[in-house]
Amino acid sequence: MLYKKLSYFVLTLITLITCLSVFYTTRLRFDYNFDHFFPRHDPDLDFYLQYREKFGNDNDYLLLGITAEKSIFNQTFLSKIDSLTKQIAKIRHVEQVQSPTTLRSPIIETFGLFEVPYLHTNEPGRYLQDSLTIYQEPGLVGTLFSPDAKSVSLLIQTSPNLTKLPSDSLLVTLKHNLHTLGLPNYHIAGKAVAQSIFVDRMRYELALFMSISIVMVVIFLYITFRTWWGVVMPLLVVLISICWSMGLMGFTNTTIDLMTMLLPTIMFVVGMSDSVHILTQYVTEIAEGKPKNQAIITTVKDVGLATFITAITTAIGFFTLLTADIGPIRNFGAFTGVAVIVAYVLSMTMLPAMMLLMPLPPRTAPKKEALTWPFLLRRLLLFVFRFRTQILVAISLIIVGAVYCLTLIRIDTTLLDDLSDNDPVKLDFKYFEENFAGVRPFELFLKAGPNQTLYSLPVLREIEEIEQYLGNTYGLNFILSPVTVVKTLNKAVNGGSPGFYKLPATEAQWRKLQQQLKFFKKRPELTRLVSTDLKEGRLSGKMGDIGSAKATKLNNQFREFMQKQTNPALLKTHLTGSSVLLDKNNDTLTRDLMEGLLLDILFIGAIVGFMFRSWKMIVITLLPNILPILLIGAFMGVADINLKVSTSIIFTIALGIAIDDTIHFISKLKLELLAGKSLYYAVKRTYLTTGKAVIITSCILMGGFGTLIFSTFEGTFYVGLLISLTLLFAVLSDLLLLPILVVYFFRPKSKPVSQSAEMPVPLS
Repeated sequence: MLYKKLSYFVLTLITLITCLSVFYTTRLRFDYNFDHFFPRHDPDLDFYLQYREKFGNDNDYLLLGITAEKSIFNQTFLSKIDSLTKQIAKIRHVEQVQSPTTLRSPIIETFGLFEVPYLHTNEPGRYLQDSLTIYQEPGLVGTLFSPDAKSVSLLIQTSPNLTKLPSDSLLVTLKHNLHTLGLPNYHIAGKAVAQSIFVDRMRYELALFMSISIVMVVIFLYITFRTWWGVVMPLLVVLISICWSMGLMGFTNTTIDLMTMLLPTIMFVVGMSDSVHILTQYVTEIAEGKPKNQAIITTVKDVGLATFITAITTAIGFFTLLTADIGPIRNFGAFTGVAVIVAYVLSMTMLPAMMLLMPLPPRTAPKKEALTWPFLLRRLLLFVFRFRTQILVAISLIIVGAVYCLTLIRIDTTLLDDLSDNDPVKLDFKYFEENFAGVRPFELFLKAGPNQTLYSLPVLREIEEIEQYLGNTYGLNFILSPVTVVKTLNKAVNGGSPGFYKLPATEAQWRKLQQQLKFFKKRPELTRLVSTDLKEGRLSGKMGDIGSAKATKLNNQFREFMQKQTNPALLKTHLTGSSVLLDKNNDTLTRDLMEGLLLDILFIGAIVGFMFRSWKMIVITLLPNILPILLIGAFMGVADINLKVSTSIIFTIALGIAIDDTIHFISKLKLELLAGKSLYYAVKRTYLTTGKAVIITSCILMGGFGTLIFSTFEGTFYVGLLISLTLLFAVLSDLLLLPILVVYFFRPKSKPVSQSAEMPVPLS
C-alpha cells in the first residue's frame, strides 16, 4: 500500500512539472542567425561588431538576378526592370535599390553636377552605344550586368538585422511584383532568403523526424516486448523528458536552431535505452517467477547502477560540447545533456511507479525454437573465442588502415554548406557566382596613419596597390573603397571619360580635384566607405563561395602581402567581416574536437576505474569504443566528408552513446564476479544476459539516427549517417572484441582464474 501511495505521488508530481513544461514549450521560437555561429570571446568578433556599427552589416542585402530571353538590350525587358526597380524601392524594409536602369554616370562641369544614365530605356536607338559604354566601364560588368549580356542584377539594401517575419513579407511582395511584370526567370540570394528557407524547413523537419521516430520506436518496442505496456511506458518516459528539456529551453529564452532541432529526435532514441534495459530485466525477473514488487526491486538494483553510469557517460558526451566556441553547439550540448539526465530520472521513478500500479505481465514459458536469443548469442560467443586470434589480427590491420585514412579528412565549409548541391536556394547562389561577382562578402578595415587621411594621395596609392592584389591574386570580383570614390570623381570632372577612371598623378592635380569632393558628400559611395573624420574606412567586395579552407589560405597570403608591401605609417588594415569569422571557426574546430574527446575519455575512464579499481579495465573498456571513432573518421576521409561545424559534434556524441553498451556489459560482469563465478563463466553469463538488450538498444539507436538521413540539411544528414555507422561499429566491437579483451587481459583480484587462453566453461 505504501508503494502504491508513493507511486501516485511520483506520477502526480511528474504530471505537474510536465504541464509547466508544456507552457514554456509553447514559447519556443525558431531562429536562423549567422551571428550565432561566430566564435565567442573572440577579439575579432568584438572588432567586427564595432566595425558593423560604423559602416553597416555586410550581409543586409538581397541580390536579384533576372535573365532575359535573348538579350538585356531589349526595350520591353528594360522597361519591366525599370518598373520593378521603382516598385521594390517602395517595399517596406528596403532602404536602397541599385539597378541597371537607375544607374548614373556623374559629370561635374562649371555649372555643377550632372548625372547621365548608362541606359536610355525609352530610346532603343541608343542601346548599341549604351552597351559599348557599359562594357567598357570598369566595375559594371559582373556586378549589375552579366558578361554575356543576358542577365542583369539588382542590389537591394535592406534594413539592418531583419528577422524572419519582415524578411518573409519582403520576399512575398518581391516575388509578387516579379510575377505581375512577367519576369519568370529570376534568382534571389541573400540573408533574408536563407533565413526564411532554413526556419521553415527546420519547423517541417522537426515535426517529420519526431513522427518518424515515434513510429520507428513503437515498432521496435512492440517487436521486443509484444505488449501494449511495453510500448506505451517507454514512449511516455521519452516524450515527457523531451517536453521537460524543451520547456527548459523556453524558460531560458533559448531558440530552436539547426542544432537544437535535433534534440527531440536524438532523445527519442537515446532516452529509450534506459527504459529498454529496465523493462527487459523486469520481464526476465517476472519470467523467473518472482513477485512483482520483488522483481521491480531486483531490476532497479541490478540495472540501476549501469543505467545511471550510461546516462552520465552519454550526458558527458553532450556536455563536452560546451567546450566549443560556437553558441548553437553549446546550447545543443547543454540541453541534450540535461534531457539525457531527465530521461534517466524518469526511467528510475516514473517507470517503476507505473509498473507497480499496473497488473502483473503474463509469464512466458521459454521458447523451444532453435533461433532464440540465448541460442544465437551462445553461437556468436563460441565463434568469438574460437577465432579470437584472427579477430585481433584483423582489428589490428583495420586500426592501421583507419589511422592512415584519418589523414585524408579535410576541414572545410561554405556559406550554404548545409544545403545539397541541387537545392533551389543553393542553385540561386550558384547563379550569382557564375554570372556575377558572387555572394561571399569581403571586408577590410582601413585606418589612415598619423597626420594622414584616407584621401591623402599616398594613402590612396597604398589602397590602390591592395586593390590590384585583391583583384589579380586574391580573386575578388567587385571592389569598393575610397579609391573608387576618387577615381569616379576624377572621371566625373573629365566629362565622364572612362580613360580618366584613375587616381590623379600629382598632388597638385589631387588638391584641385578635392575641391569637387563636395558634390559626392551625400552619395552612398562616400558615406558607406569613409568615416566623417576621413580617418577610417572600408574596402569591401564580393567573390565566389570558395570554401573556408581556400579562403583561409588566401587570407594568410594576403596578410603576408600586407606586411611586406604596406607602409604602416600611411595605412593600417584589419581583415574582418562575417565570412572571416565563420572561417575562423575552422581554426578552433580541431581544438574543440580534441578537447571534447579528451574530456569524454577522461570522464569515462574515471568512472570505469572507480567501478573496477583497475587500470587494465579502463583500457579494456575504452578500446572497443575508440575503435568505432577511428573507423568513422576513416570513413569520412575515404568518402571525402569534410570536417565542419555540423560533423565535428559527431565524435564526442557517438563516444558518449556508444559506451553505454560497454558499461552495461562490464556492470553485469562485475555482478557475476562478485557472485563468485569464474572469469570465463562470468563472461559467458554476461554475454548471454546483456547481449539481447545491447543489440535491441543499438538497433533502436541506429534506426532513430538513421531517420536523419532524410533531412534536406546536409549537416543533419551526416549526423544521422555517421552516428548510425558509429553505433553499428560500436555494437560489433562490443560483441566481437570486448569479450576477448576481458579474457586476455583482465584478472579479478577476488578470485584467481586459469591463465590458459582456453575456455573451461562450455557454451552449449
